[in-house]
Amino acid sequence: MRIAPSILLSQEERTVLSAWTHGRSLPLRLIQRAQIVAMAAESVPSRDIAQRLKVSRPTVQLWRERFLALRLEGLKKDAPRPGRIPSIPEKKVRAVVEATLHTTPRGATHWSIRTMAKAQGISRMAVQRIWDRHGLKPHLTKTFKLSRDKRFVDKLYDVVGLYLNPPDKALVLCVDGKSQFQALDRTQPGLPIKKGRCGTMTHDYKRNGTTTLFAALSMLDGKVIGDCMPRHRHQEFRRFLNKIDAETPSHLDLHLIWTITQPTNTRGSNPGCDDIPDSTSTSSRRRVLG
Repeated sequence: MRIAPSILLSQEERTVLSAWTHGRSLPLRLIQRAQIVAMAAESVPSRDIAQRLKVSRPTVQLWRERFLALRLEGLKKDAPRPGRIPSIPEKKVRAVVEATLHTTPRGATHWSIRTMAKAQGISRMAVQRIWDRHGLKPHLTKTFKLSRDKRFVDKLYDVVGLYLNPPDKALVLCVDGKSQFQALDRTQPGLPIKKGRCGTMTHDYKRNGTTTLFAALSMLDGKVIGDCMPRHRHQEFRRFLNKIDAETPSHLDLHLIWTITQPTNTRGSNPGCDDIPDSTSTSSRRRVLG
């Protein structure tokens, strides 16, 4: 006859097991395991423990051995299980990943869940799980742009330096322009918002031609200097620079960060602002970055 190994408890373990066996808010499985170990420590045979607690004898033997191996921590949670056998073999998973990364379906730019499922002969949910596990999102594309300017690093240091360490007695302005900006208007006047009703406007609009928007954002207080002009040429841009001079304090140097054109562009290199010389105007307090 096989005799189960005896269980010896310390005083601390007896106190914890006693609290678990009489606990009312604890999970039933933890109370039952504590009762098995407490009775086993009193030399109660496994057969009698199984009869009293109405469990199987292998269950009693299991938790006796678990306690001997891991003590109290072994009773708190179940041991990890291997789980069910995957329904999709690893070879098929690799085929789905390989097809997603290196092929495209006929007549489409990227794989969808359903087209991949049909091509591989598996369910669409299986494809979804495989893509989630490998972090694949064929429908998403990230854009990027690498500068070809040979002086890009120097300009980067200048621009970032203005933000991190602004110069004294100077004003930093971000200058940009938008050409061919449509001047739109609604076909009928809308109603303003009021209590119990949101604002309204017509679904259609009428075009009033196009305009060019120039704007300069002050990094100090967020003030915007803007102007709309009918064309997008160097003459209009010069007028906008003069407007900046007129609306900013004359005793401050101006640091302009722009993406409209480079100060050294020659005629024809930029059809929008193609005749701006190196100094961009007669103002000696401007410094152009961009």
